[in-house]
Amino acid sequence: QVQLVESGGGLVQPGGSLRLSCASSRFTLDDYAIGWFRQAPGKEREGVSCISRHNDTYYADSVKGRFTISRDNAKNTVYLQMNSLEPEDAALYYCATGLLCSLYYYAMDFWGKGTLVTVSS
Repeated sequence: QVQLVESGGGLVQPGGSLRLSCASSRFTLDDYAIGWFRQAPGKEREGVSCISRHNDTYYADSVKGRFTISRDNAKNTVYLQMNSLEPEDAALYYCATGLLCSLYYYAMDFWGKGTLVTVSS
């Protein structure tokens, strides 16, 4: 199984920024599409962004213009840069692998355990 580890979450004020990381010590992430998903308490898991094996990028409408997904193949890591954070962005953020990019959680195969993002003043 692909082992994914998310990091970079934390507490940030509205308008602030965070950069999340998704890394794997066992597998080469650029062999996969990597998606970022989030789940807030009482809500369904939703797709945030995805980067394909060819580095095409996709974003949910709610984060377009604020979030940026990228890869660093030398570090075997995928990042999610989150700017202009809003209270509505607070959630547990997960990364997941797939053969194809998707913002639908059921289309992805392997998941990390998540990193918590809190947006509050």
